[in-house]
Amino acid sequence: MKVYEGNIVSCDARNSVHRFCVEDGGRIAFVGKNLPERYAAAERVALGERALLPAFADTHVHFASFAIFNAGLDIRGAASIDEMRQSIAEFAAESDDSLVMGFGASTHSVKEKRLLSRAEIDSVCADRPVFLVKYDGHACILNSKLIDMLPARIRALRGFHADSGEMNQEAFFGCTDFVTKRVSLIKNIGGMIDAADFMAARGIGMFHTVSGVGFPMDMDVDLERTFARGAAGPLQIRVYFQTMDVKKATRRGLPRIGGCFATALDGCFGSVDAAMNLPYKNDPGNRGVLFYPDDAVIAFAKKANRAGLQIEMHAIGDAAFDQAVRALESALKDFPRDDHRHTIIHACLPTEDGLKKCANLGIALAMQPAFIHWNLEPLEYIEEIMGERAYRLSPLRKIADMGIVMSGGSDAPCTLPDPVFGIWAACNHYVPEQSLSVQEALKLFTINAAWTSFDENERGSIETGKMADMVILNKNPLAMKPKDLLKLRVESLILEGTPYDGGQSVGSLLWNGLTKRGRKI
Repeated sequence: MKVYEGNIVSCDARNSVHRFCVEDGGRIAFVGKNLPERYAAAERVALGERALLPAFADTHVHFASFAIFNAGLDIRGAASIDEMRQSIAEFAAESDDSLVMGFGASTHSVKEKRLLSRAEIDSVCADRPVFLVKYDGHACILNSKLIDMLPARIRALRGFHADSGEMNQEAFFGCTDFVTKRVSLIKNIGGMIDAADFMAARGIGMFHTVSGVGFPMDMDVDLERTFARGAAGPLQIRVYFQTMDVKKATRRGLPRIGGCFATALDGCFGSVDAAMNLPYKNDPGNRGVLFYPDDAVIAFAKKANRAGLQIEMHAIGDAAFDQAVRALESALKDFPRDDHRHTIIHACLPTEDGLKKCANLGIALAMQPAFIHWNLEPLEYIEEIMGERAYRLSPLRKIADMGIVMSGGSDAPCTLPDPVFGIWAACNHYVPEQSLSVQEALKLFTINAAWTSFDENERGSIETGKMADMVILNKNPLAMKPKDLLKLRVESLILEGTPYDGGQSVGSLLWNGLTKRGRKI
């Protein structure tokens, strides 16, 4: 038993702030202003200026991809093409992997304001295949060695550009499937343990991972399910299968389906292929790409909804957002459900009519506030391609005022899984009137996130009877100005009453994953 005394920020429905929190046996035994006599002799933790909050959650992580790139080549910090080339050369020299994988190529972070090319990668690494994913996770650049390995079916896909080495749209997904078949699953487990520890250090006690990127027989999905059962802590992981094949989810006993990749309805702003109702400002002939016709998305949504699954779909542009809403609306008319918690991921440019339908139908939005202040995709670029629509992105205040449940995530590896940065971004929108209050922003990554995966009865707020999944911050965020929130630091993650201890062994994880069949995933 342990008594925490100080700033207890509950993040419950009443926005309660308490003086005492009692943990006993991994659960919260009491919260309140005055400590009952029966707990007077218990061990005390004086918080002082610090604060105790619910453990954070991240509602959109590409966990297998984040694990790979977290352990691999990261070129997000490069300021020039030459720096990128140097990073590739140094990484290749130090790595004995047969495939060089990297993340973070951007036209905005380098002085040349362009992507590096196939030829430039060849100049520093020609003897091994190189796969560099763009910062937005929707395009990649390949060297000649890898391009020469690709089968004819990928070469015929939309978005295949052999000269530059850049792959977009279906060609990108095809290349990703091809590459992931060559990744060692066992080696990836070690990377996943490191990635989980990375997130835990940032106060994340639960995350939603979207799985299914082309491993043979969908082994990455099964690996993540095993990881979710075996993770130390006990870290909570909810697996979303990125597929439109409903049977793939139901056969595995998963209660949810969707994400990006096979359930992405459009591209993204970085590749100028997010599906738009009106043309891009800088290209009057371009409205982006809808990957599926309406009837295909509606048929999927109806089947998944009838199967009792929770559905998530990626939609960035307004045309894709409207398509997602139409599909979910059709599914719920076909088979009404009161507590479905269907969710649209990203919803970067939602329409007025679509938001009204979300409010009426109970459709949630999994947002990534870090996109609002994303140095790899700056506002100047968004203005260039979208004009005034740049100032309608991620209208958090409007969505909140309409009563739509929003949760917070990172889209890692696109942005780092760091709830503190997400909370700061949500409170400091570049359109000030679209900012959230600190309390509202905290809820994106706590109780709202728990609600999104039907976990709110056990987690997401500090309330009597719930699991003692908590985080200690160096300061009380409610006493800070929104602009100062980046000064917050996570001091400790506590899961079921015990401080998180990382560094789990691969053997321990696999044993737990294969034996703990009753653990929720």
